[in-house]
Amino acid sequence: MGFFDKIKTGLAKTRNSFVGSVNSIINSFTKIDEEFIEELEEILIMSDIGVHTSEEICERLREKIKENRITDPEEVKTLLKDILTDMLQGDYNLHLDTKPSVIMVIGVNGVGKTTTIGKLAASLKSQGKNVMLAAADTFRAAAIDQLQLWADRAGVSMVKNVEGTDPASVIFDAISSAKAKKADVIICDTAGRLHNKKNLMDELAKMNRIIKRELPDSSVEALLVLDGTTGQNGVNQAKEFSNVTDISGIVLTKLDGTAKGGVVVSIKNELDIPVKFIGVGEQIDDLQPFDVNDFVNALFIEE
Repeated sequence: MGFFDKIKTGLAKTRNSFVGSVNSIINSFTKIDEEFIEELEEILIMSDIGVHTSEEICERLREKIKENRITDPEEVKTLLKDILTDMLQGDYNLHLDTKPSVIMVIGVNGVGKTTTIGKLAASLKSQGKNVMLAAADTFRAAAIDQLQLWADRAGVSMVKNVEGTDPASVIFDAISSAKAKKADVIICDTAGRLHNKKNLMDELAKMNRIIKRELPDSSVEALLVLDGTTGQNGVNQAKEFSNVTDISGIVLTKLDGTAKGGVVVSIKNELDIPVKFIGVGEQIDDLQPFDVNDFVNALFIEE
């Protein structure tokens, strides 16, 4: 199955809910008026695009309708596609320009963080990169063992210590090992939940200090993993973590199991953080690089 087909299949629940509702109101109206726009806004909000972003989309829609003198509700779908495509523009590439480069993977427990690391490692290895994992989530029971399973599955090396070890020391050991083994990329697992937010902030800050000290000129990506099924709660999590560390991108998992895929638009518009990968299945190759045009086309395609 090709990239687009995977995304199209993964977004089926979101598409069926969203496009089905849009088609329903288009078929119910013979002209475009304020009631039509208000019903459309409600659909956007229900698709987890969020209140603020839905209002902005509808405001842009009003302007385009007026500017192009559009009267047929059927033409609104094309305008909607254009607005979403424009709203989602951004830098979606992973910047791994140094040897080694570092990817910090952040997220609360249960969002699919460990699985994401395994899939990301497999993807980078398939591109010819020498990948090393750092098991720095040392507080969660079995986190190290779970990551080891994914390291074995992806065929990459892993640096670990015993449960309860200082996470920053694992990062230090991984950097030393990566330098010695000439690894291209170090992917660091991090704690998703500690005793309180201050502990979490302190641990992430400490890890960042180690990376800056030991690899001062390295490319560093900080990817926040969010569970797509949580919808707008994911936006709130992103806001919380943004207060702790600079997030360069989002990985949105479990999109194949939810109708809340519209949260992608909300995250980009409200936080200006690009969704760099989306998870659309359980297989090791089901972590897909985010592509704006593929995403919007998959959202609107009718079968």
